[in-house]
Amino acid sequence: MDWAFIQKYYPLYIEAAVLTVRIGVIGIILAATAGIVCAFSRYYKVPVLSQLTLAYTELSRNTPLIVQLFFLYFGLPKAGIVLSAEACGIIGLAFLGGSYMSEAFLSGLEAVGKGQLESAASLGLNERQVMGYVVFPQAMAVSTPAICANVIFLLKETSVFSAVSLADLMYTAKDLIGMYYSTTEALSMLVIAYLIIILPISIVFTLLERRVRRGGN
Repeated sequence: MDWAFIQKYYPLYIEAAVLTVRIGVIGIILAATAGIVCAFSRYYKVPVLSQLTLAYTELSRNTPLIVQLFFLYFGLPKAGIVLSAEACGIIGLAFLGGSYMSEAFLSGLEAVGKGQLESAASLGLNERQVMGYVVFPQAMAVSTPAICANVIFLLKETSVFSAVSLADLMYTAKDLIGMYYSTTEALSMLVIAYLIIILPISIVFTLLERRVRRGGN
């Protein structure tokens, strides 16, 4: 292990990690927003919109993120739409993540029994109150494990951003390997960087899931 090499180039990984986290956070927030909209449109069976969101979900979930990124980065310029690599990463992550978040939220909404809805209505609650006080809290409790898993999944998916020349962690590692052939050192720093980013989130989510499960018992 060449420690001098690591000491010299680890700042590049810090810069790449900041970029990766920034894109990941923005993309995940947009994905969660899209997921909520899609889930509610399908839950309430909104005409046209529910069919469109279902089609979007199937398209997103059945195409790899790298293909979506290629379409955004290399395909759209043919139509006169040019996006930066960072914008492509955010949009691609949001597009992919929205479908998974949608399924997570929808499964939570559908887990609430009709008997509870009827009981809430019989107490005089309007539709908004039923959703706010009865359905949504229970739906979030059910959806939490899937949402947490999706967040971690999307963070790991950022590793393909290098395909569109985005200077993320994977791009940095590949660049150093190509220039200096220091494969062991470059990949070691790559693994450590992802562990530093994802492991604390995974631990927090595990504790959150346990708390939610205890609260539901």
